[in-house]
Parts: sequence; structure tokens; C-alpha cells
Amino acid sequence: MNAHTLRLRATTPQAQIFDGHLELGANRAPDGGEITVNSQHLMRDGQPWLPVMGEFHYARYPENEWRDELLKVRAGGVEIVATYIFWIHHEEEEGRFDWEGRRGLRRFVTLCGELGLNVAARLGPWCHGEVRGGGLPDWIAQKGVELRSDDPGYLRYVERFYGEIGRQLDGLLWKDGGPVVAVQCENEYGGPAEHLLTLRRMAMEAGLDVPLYTRTGWPELTTAMPVGPFLPLFGGYADGFWDRSLAEMPPGYRGAYLFSSVRADAAIATDQLGERIVGLEADDIYYPYFACEIGGGMERSYHRRIRIAPKDIASSALVKIGSGGNLQGYYMYHGGTNPEGRFSTLQESQATGYWNDLPVKSYDFQAPLGEFGQVRDHYHLLRRMHLFLRDFGSALASMPALMPLTPPASADDTSTLRWSARTNGRSGFLFVNNYQRLQAMPAKTEVQFELCLPGVCLQVPSAPIDVPADSFFFWPFEMDLDGANLVYATAQPVCRLAESGESYFVFAQTPSVPAEFLFHDQDLCAEAASGVVSCEEGRIRISELAAGTDVAIHLWTQEGRRIHIVLLDEAQSLACWRGTLAGRERLFLSEASLVLDGNRLRLEAGDPECLTAAIFPAPDQVSFAGQALPGVSDGIFRRYIAPAVPSKTTQVRRELLQATGHKRRVLIGSQGVAEAPSDADFDDAAVWRLHLPPQTGSSRRRLRIEYVGDVARLYLNGRLLTDNFYNGNEFEVGLTRDTPEICQGELLLKILPLRQDAPIYLPADAWPDRRDGDSVVALVGVEIVEDHAVEWECAAIEVTAVSSLGS
Repeated sequence: MNAHTLRLRATTPQAQIFDGHLELGANRAPDGGEITVNSQHLMRDGQPWLPVMGEFHYARYPENEWRDELLKVRAGGVEIVATYIFWIHHEEEEGRFDWEGRRGLRRFVTLCGELGLNVAARLGPWCHGEVRGGGLPDWIAQKGVELRSDDPGYLRYVERFYGEIGRQLDGLLWKDGGPVVAVQCENEYGGPAEHLLTLRRMAMEAGLDVPLYTRTGWPELTTAMPVGPFLPLFGGYADGFWDRSLAEMPPGYRGAYLFSSVRADAAIATDQLGERIVGLEADDIYYPYFACEIGGGMERSYHRRIRIAPKDIASSALVKIGSGGNLQGYYMYHGGTNPEGRFSTLQESQATGYWNDLPVKSYDFQAPLGEFGQVRDHYHLLRRMHLFLRDFGSALASMPALMPLTPPASADDTSTLRWSARTNGRSGFLFVNNYQRLQAMPAKTEVQFELCLPGVCLQVPSAPIDVPADSFFFWPFEMDLDGANLVYATAQPVCRLAESGESYFVFAQTPSVPAEFLFHDQDLCAEAASGVVSCEEGRIRISELAAGTDVAIHLWTQEGRRIHIVLLDEAQSLACWRGTLAGRERLFLSEASLVLDGNRLRLEAGDPECLTAAIFPAPDQVSFAGQALPGVSDGIFRRYIAPAVPSKTTQVRRELLQATGHKRRVLIGSQGVAEAPSDADFDDAAVWRLHLPPQTGSSRRRLRIEYVGDVARLYLNGRLLTDNFYNGNEFEVGLTRDTPEICQGELLLKILPLRQDAPIYLPADAWPDRRDGDSVVALVGVEIVEDHAVEWECAAIEVTAVSSLGS
């Protein structure tokens, strides 16, 4: 293929920014901290702010594990924890509110604040969240009132519920010095705007006076919402469990992989909202582009057993940023398990008049952090992006998105490269997405980008490159590196750090693309540890660089500033962390999951050989179990290695108690999709008793079950622990929270057979071979895997020695 240039022009005047027209609540904290918002972005203390928000449902997780999981959420780069307050979880019986244990909203929000996390409270009263009744208690449907309306009878109960929330959050709002910065009223509401305005007024009357009031930006309301009272928030998913189609990839979800100025996603909630057309809205100019539901994964419904790949999530998240997103909100960021109900199970089901059958207990969502705290590969892919947003988001927030002169013709166009740029006309970032879920995206050969800014056109890079198949990345142009002016780099910025008065910038090499850095000369001196440095027409070009843990490029400005660039390879960049340890901001390289907690650094990994971390700047001392760890040099880092522990996987003895009985016929439910099995159906399931060895040591243990079947359930002494709709993945269950009972009691695994004619969607490779019969149930293996953990103590150092740089 001949070389071809992809062009984008940023020479037209930027859109007007509106300010002061949005109706904020109390937005000043006692310490003077202030949150404001204009038509383009949030502002925190007068500076543009582009935060990451992640959904974590407190009532779906044991309260004694909240702190550890919130530390992992924070380490992943999340700044705002979003959480639904499901009414049915708190007032299942009319007039009896439960705010204790895992339903302890106040304790959860207090803990978020203690850990430096802000909170967005999604109040409902109708939430959805795949909860029974959308979160509305059963009893309210029997009151003869019109739900989700301004019916005075309905509002009387909502007023009581909001009042309870107000009392739980009293003293925890931003204006009090607390963490709650936003509330959302209702969810996916498509009625008159007046009802949302009523809910906002009632929330404020309940004491919920916060900087930001939000609503979901879909579907369209039946009456016009005035500009100002609510910020509309949007979303986009890689696929949808709710879709009525049984196709492998319904076409509506392909849009999540296309850069676009259209904010709404027509594929969300098609089960309840139907097919619809979305486009640019007239009032988009008055609101920033914020998201609350970028898919962090996807739940499985009975009829649609989606299997998510890590790149499905990371690629669509990058597309949202490259399309102009200025609040990166994920649903879900952390999975969970439905709590026990007093009168019924608490999942969405067709039997209760809702649209889909969901697992009774599991709400894993294939999220970055799983139902039992599992750390998944997209957690690391997203964390690398979040590091960038934390350090450079303030600059990015002021840069609108621009689309190329020749965009793809449609979501089915796999030959045209998908790309965009965000720029303020002087500097910016180029975004590339050559990935689409379940679609092979071929390499794009001989590609060069032309970015026309006012007064100059940039050719990026100097010679055409091949964009690898199934890749996605972003590159900077005209970027100020603390006095060194970078024309462009064919490497992805990750984060920055100041140490001893010098600046360190970490970049990630784009796989299969040569790393090239071009600087404006401006009396700049450059030295490369590897590669070639050349001067040409007032510019310094550095190419043929090798990635590694040492400084790749040293720069000196005329003013005496010293700037260092570290170029990590793909694996190293995905193992890069940044956070505060022992009073200082530091960089870390570790394939383990890291939790930073004061002077303590905790590492967790399934492979004990991953229990190692390289730290820059190194603490004065790192100790484990009272013994100092010596550490070894690793580029600019110092690497510490935990004492060796054996890797152990324990096979579980299983005893078949019952073979499969009557083969259940899969019926179509009231909403036109396959109906999940009932409790009674499991009387005919294949049943195994599992014999677990006693817990030893302090490692976290998980039961990993490989099976083929329709639905699996795990019971402990007759109590359902969790369940799994088969999609070809292993069924994992955490064991730690039920120790020691789970090792001593009767643990039964029940699996229903999978019918070859079941009217469900399964990934093609998950279907059993038809030669195995018209229905299949097979238990392939059961084992216990351990997540090994070590905790190191690190000596405190004066905070004044180092600080994180603003952008």
C-alpha cells in the first residue's frame, strides 16, 4: 500500500465556553476548596479537573472488606466513587430502615473520605442496577400510586426515603468538609422534566446540598429540561446483556469504538427503552461531556452470556476520552454479590415484571475488580490511562475533540483508521483506535498524520508508520515538558514526578512502532542513553530509542532545568503505579497488585514470583517481618523482592452425589427472552460435594471451577453463596469471607445441563460439541488458587523533599 496522510484541521475558532449558567449547590468546603463547572469541564480550586469515577455498590460487598477494596479502587486511579442507594436494600419492609452492616451507607461514605476519595451518591428512587424492582421496594407497588411521577402519594414515600439518606449523609457533604460532591436523581428516566426538578428540590430539602446534581442523559425527556439544574451524564458499553438479539455482536454496540461528537448511545437499555436514534443535541453547547456509565465490564443475563476481553473495555474507554469526554465514569468498576433479602431474592427477573433474568447472587459484571476482589487485566490497562488523566487531565480538559477530515464511513468500516485529536489550537493529543470487539482490525500500513494548527501543520511522525492490528494508543503534540517543548512523540505519556528539583516524565512505547521524540531546539541540550540524536532546522530529533527502566533521554534547558524521560515498554508501563508512600509521591513498577496505605505497601499476586516492586525514589528503608530488604538497582528504581514462597494450587476432592435428572426445557419468559431456572429446577441438577482442606496461612483463597453446563450454584450448609451463568469462563468463588465455616460445613455444587437448543447467546467456543449429546453437564476440574500477599513497612521521609507536579 502506498503511504497516505491522514489530515485534521484545528484552525477554526473554538466554541464559546459558557460559565455561570449551571445551577450548583453548596460548592465551597470549609477549607476553601471549591468545585465549579462550565460548559466544557469541571474546575477544582480554580483549575480544570478531569476526574475518574468508578461505581462500587457498598451493599453488594461485605463491610469488613470495604477498606481493602477502596484502597484498590484508589490505586487504580479512581477519584470519585459512585454508588447506588437501592431503596429496597434499606426499606424492604415498609417503615423499617436498615443502615447497618453491608447496608451501612454512612460508614462507607466516611471511609471513602478517610481514604481521600470523593463520592457521587445515585439516589434513585428508581435506580435499576439489575436489582429487583429497579430498587423500588415491593410494597410501594401495592400502594396504588403512580411510580416515578409527581403523584403526591408516591412523593410522600420518596420524601421519607430521601430524608433518611439526608440523615445518613449529614456532615459528609462537600460543604461540611466531607467527600460527597454529587447526587444523581432517578435513572434512565424518560418522563416529564418536571419530575426530575421535583426530585432535586426534595433532595435539597432533605439536606443533600452538594456542588453537582446529575441525571442520565438518556433517554429523551417528554418535556424540555431547562438549562442548568442538572448535568446530563452519558455512557457506552462494549455489549449489552439486555439486548434481545442472540447475535454475537449486535451492530449498535460497535459505535463504542468510533470517535464521535454524539454523546448519547442508542444501544443502552434497549430492553426498556426500545430502539432509538441519537444525534447531536442543541443544548450540548451548554454542558460538558461527562460520562457515568462507560462499561467497566458487562454482566451476564440468562439469555445473553457475554464474555468480555480486557481490550474491549480499555479501547472503548480511550474512545470516550478521544471524543471529548471530561468525566471518565465507569459502570461497574468493582463487582459484588447481591445481599440477602428478608422476603425475596433481590435480583432483576422476568418473574417480577422486569426485562431480564440475572443471577440470583452474582453481580461480578466482569469488572476491573471482580465479585471477590479479583484484579483483572483491564484494571491495569485502565490504570495506565488514569495515571495520564491525573497528571495531564487539567490540560486535556480544556481541549475540545476534533474529528479527521476523512472519518470512517460507519462502524462497519474496518479499513479506514479511526482517530481523533484533542487540542486547544496550540497543543494537544492524537488518539488512535484500531480495535473493535470481536472484529479483526487489520494493521493500517504507511500511515502519517497531518495536524494543521493555526500557523503550522505538523507531520507526525517524520516517516510513515504501520498502525498495528487491534491496537489503540495516544500521542502528544506541542507538549510542554517543564520548559522542554516537545513537538511530538510516538510514545504515550503515562505520568510525571518531581524529584530533587528535577522533572521525570514517564512514557510508554507503542508496541511495534519506533519511539521518536522531536523537540523545539530553543537552546535545549539533549542526551540519549540509547538511540540517535540529530539536530535539524531548529529541532532536536531523538530516535531508535530502547525502552527500559533507566532514563532514556536527558534534557537541559537554558534556565538550568533538568528533565528526564523514562521510556517503558508495554509490559513495564502496565506495571507502572504512582502514589503516596511514607509521605512522598513515588513511582512503582510491579506486576503484583499494589495497595498503598500510609507507610505500608501491600503486594498481592497469584504468582509469588510477582511479589516484587521497583520504587523511585526509594524509601530510606523497606522491611518485611521486621527484617530490612536490601533492594537492588533497576534503572532509576530500586527493586525489592519478597522472600520466596512456594506457588500452590490445591486440587479439591469432589464427590458426585446425584447425576442429572429430568432435562429442563428452556421456556421463553414474559419479556420474550429465555427464562432462568427456578429453585425447584435445581432438584434435578447434577450435585457434587466438595471437600476443602483447612485454611492455612493468610493468603486469599479462591475456588476455581471449570465446568460445562447451563447454570452453576454453590451452597454452603443449604445457603446459596453465589451462582454463575455459564459463558465458557471459569467460575470463581472467594473462600476467605466464609472461613472457617466453608472448610467445615457441607459445600455443594449444583450444575444444570446446557441444552444444545437453548435460545440463548453463548460465545461460539463455549458451546459443547454436538457429538456430546443434546444436553451437556460436565465438571472438568475444581481447584483452590491462592493470592499471595506480603506487606512491607517503609521508612517515612520528609514530605518537602518531593512533590507531584501539576500540569
